Amino acid sequence: MVGELIAGRYELEELVGSGGMSNVFRAHDRLLERTVALKILHEQYTRDEDYVERFRREARAVAQLTHPNIVTVIDRGEQDGRQFIVFEYVEGQNLKELSARGPLDPREAIRLALQVAHALSFAHDRGLVHRDVKPQNVLLNEDGQAKVTDFGIARSLDVHGVTQTGTVLGTSDYIAPEQARGQKVDPKTDIYSLGVVLYELLTGEVPFSGDNFVAVAMRHVSEPAPSVLEHRSDCPLRLDLAVQRAMAKDPADRFASMDEFCAELEVCLAELEGRDGEEATMIVPPPPPRPRRARPRRERRRFPAGTALIVLLAALLVAGGAYLLLSNDSAKKALHVSSASPKPVHVIGVLGYDPEGDNGDEHTDVAAQATDGNPSTAWKTEEYQAGGFAKGGVGLVLRAPKSFALGSMTVDGGGTPFSAVIQASDSQDGGFVSVSDRKDVSGPVTFSINTLGKTYRYYMVWLRLTGGEGQALISEVRAKT
Repeated sequence: MVGELIAGRYELEELVGSGGMSNVFRAHDRLLERTVALKILHEQYTRDEDYVERFRREARAVAQLTHPNIVTVIDRGEQDGRQFIVFEYVEGQNLKELSARGPLDPREAIRLALQVAHALSFAHDRGLVHRDVKPQNVLLNEDGQAKVTDFGIARSLDVHGVTQTGTVLGTSDYIAPEQARGQKVDPKTDIYSLGVVLYELLTGEVPFSGDNFVAVAMRHVSEPAPSVLEHRSDCPLRLDLAVQRAMAKDPADRFASMDEFCAELEVCLAELEGRDGEEATMIVPPPPPRPRRARPRRERRRFPAGTALIVLLAALLVAGGAYLLLSNDSAKKALHVSSASPKPVHVIGVLGYDPEGDNGDEHTDVAAQATDGNPSTAWKTEEYQAGGFAKGGVGLVLRAPKSFALGSMTVDGGGTPFSAVIQASDSQDGGFVSVSDRKDVSGPVTFSINTLGKTYRYYMVWLRLTGGEGQALISEVRAKT
């Protein structure tokens, strides 16, 4: 098919990938003079309406997902009965090719896994489960940015269609136990598969191998997840436990959501980087109580008369001394137990908010770039001319994994000057109240937050351009309790 012209526009240049349902070509878009990726459904499936519908549904599903870590759908069509989808072309390798070179440094592995997790979380919030998360489906562009692709067997959480319960789809090296059994899938299915991908990035190999699809799938169903520490001793224990929890056989034992998995990986990364000298605390369950042994009965000892009075006086003296000690300020300080260190909270940019704009939007399509862990990407405002920023302000809305009373937030303006205040609300659509003082931002600036003990799910960086013109960027936002 190389050399063919599809839809009078896309000239096929090279076959770059082939899967069970389709081939992927690098193609030249003659209309817009650019390189694109064009996926064409295998001819034998064009007569099967189920496969055709699944293929069409991929285009519709991914077209809803505008995210920096998801490959963009450009076009979709049909020619001579052949279904095709056009994607942005990502020049670079995939995660499988990267991991084939050997285990990655834990920091790099976590950063890549976080980008994939952010993309999947974004899809989950919009009702889609990928169902085929594997390193071959994560492309790396020239800047090393991860982009998830191939939502070919993605399934809507609220629509029953061609991939109903009882159908086994996916790749066996990364398949979740419930998926291998043909049972219902949900976002925790993607959590399992991403745990397997992270295991491979850290060890250079998949956790389970076998002679065929069924043999590998059954090991995922029946065998416990191996420890990363069995292959490399330099892996932090907390990271190893996070991988094992993601790969728990019972979905109820996994992370409650992809956001929660993200939050744990953020803490693991912070510990590895020694960020701000913070120390995260791992809670270890106490050992089960030991059974009490029956003691032989002893004869009651009789004390001489007056002994009880002496014991009582001694107890009163001790209590009085303790009161005098604690009433002394210096003693109070000496006995003071400091509160727990602030812990990172993973927030996600979900909305660019412009209540005075034409459509209320301020570059929502790149909101997630302010929280993707990559300082080279950023959320940005419109480009305002002199006097054009007379409005009350615009904001970047951030979502926490659950309701939190945040203690601080660090905002990096990427070198662009603006003033900002942190606000909070129970909804991303409004009702925000200020929970910090206003500060000038250019580089990283930390805001102290006081919610008066109330917890909020949504926080917003509400900003104004200090000169009334230009463009503001927010390259990274980090939050702590």
